[in-house]
Amino acid sequence: MNSPILSAAPDEDVRTISEKMSRARVGSVVILKDNLPMGIVTDGDIVSKVVSKNLTPSAVKAGDIMSSPLRTVESEREIIEAARDMVGHRIKRLGVSYKRNLVGIISISDILAITPELFDIISEKRAIMTSDNVREPSYLAGYCDHCNQWSDVLLEMDNKFMCEECRSGRGGSEELSEPAEE
Repeated sequence: MNSPILSAAPDEDVRTISEKMSRARVGSVVILKDNLPMGIVTDGDIVSKVVSKNLTPSAVKAGDIMSSPLRTVESEREIIEAARDMVGHRIKRLGVSYKRNLVGIISISDILAITPELFDIISEKRAIMTSDNVREPSYLAGYCDHCNQWSDVLLEMDNKFMCEECRSGRGGSEELSEPAEE
């Protein structure tokens, strides 16, 4: 999330708000009245409600174009739930609250920035839950510790490297012997 929150009063003009957003390099300003959030003005609001209508930004007040109410999500909720809220309400930003106080803004861009890590976590969780984390065996080439014969398909079993025949119980002597010298 982005914190601290960039804020403005409902009577501030869009030009001033746009300058604040540009300086802070953010795409939204929370509109506060008596330190309580009334709504939010986004870069999209400015484009669709001011610029596209050829209005003068210094003549339009934040309260006239803000989206209200500001939708919020509790800071303890999972990021997936916040993303679902954004999709469900067709918005790109949510206020983040902690103990009923607005502490930040989370945007769709913030969620996209962590998406690769989320995929990794989900994949790992799925593998653990479905036991897909069992890897294919990797074979080694060398002398079998049980029968001393060369094999290209040795696998480790009970701290010994064994060929396929010895692993299946079909081959070699029953006693472990030293590898043959060359």
